[in-house]
Amino acid sequence: MDKKRIQLSDSFSCGRLIRFVMPPVLMMICTSLYGVVDGVFVSNFAGKTPFADVNLIMPVCMGIGTVGMMFGTGGSAVVSYTLGEGKKDKANSYFSFLFL
Repeated sequence: MDKKRIQLSDSFSCGRLIRFVMPPVLMMICTSLYGVVDGVFVSNFAGKTPFADVNLIMPVCMGIGTVGMMFGTGGSAVVSYTLGEGKKDKANSYFSFLFL
């Protein structure tokens, strides 16, 4: 077994668990930092009203992104599972349904 590769089927020690979850945690920190820096620049250079506009519309954008991520992640799992069963036509219909 390769020591550098971590899989969900492995048993996890504390160190391996931290190595496994660190990339998503760093991604969330960078995304949050981007939001804070964006807010600072908008409020300092554009003013209070545009900053309020950004804060009002951002939850809507996040909600749309969340729904897209849900359909993309769940849909790809269903399509992959169906392709793994050898049902290519059914997988194509699932993909078409999710795309529409």
